[in-house]
Amino acid sequence: MTVDFFCFHRDRAGAGLLRDDLREEHWSYMDRFADRLIARGPTFGADGSVSGSVHIVRVAGPAAARAFALDEPYWQAGVFRDVMLRRWHDLLGRTMWEFPNPRPDAPRFLVIGLGGHRVGQPQDPDAVIACGGLLSDSGGGRLGTAALVQVDDARAARAVLGAGDGAEPEVHRWDFGGRPDPE
Repeated sequence: MTVDFFCFHRDRAGAGLLRDDLREEHWSYMDRFADRLIARGPTFGADGSVSGSVHIVRVAGPAAARAFALDEPYWQAGVFRDVMLRRWHDLLGRTMWEFPNPRPDAPRFLVIGLGGHRVGQPQDPDAVIACGGLLSDSGGGRLGTAALVQVDDARAARAVLGAGDGAEPEVHRWDFGGRPDPE
């Protein structure tokens, strides 16, 4: 049996050069999971620098998910300051590579709503790349919702999650990730 997990590593301040030095190690590590990834890609800070990494991966269970997150080369080297690892209930049933409307110039975002946030109705239903519930390891308790969206701005991204428990959803610039295609 396999289950899906949402993994969001956040960079430690000042780790950009170390991240750059380890990029090939990171990609080689992720290559081992290529057939099990639902989505992947970097998040960006206000200044445009990389601020973290998102991976949604299908693994054997919670122990395998923790191994995936903690054996990752950036984590091992100290690039990341923390990791959010939650079981994922996929609401779309597709990978980011199956997203029907990728526009190279379009802004993309990661939106995380903890607590009672549910998926709202985006103005453009074709804007949602991936979306799912964040669950406890057992899958029995809903902890929130995360979505990867292609919309005009952070306000529109935030609106993808419906009303929650009063906490404002986190919004991060995000983009498709992975090893660049050889030209």
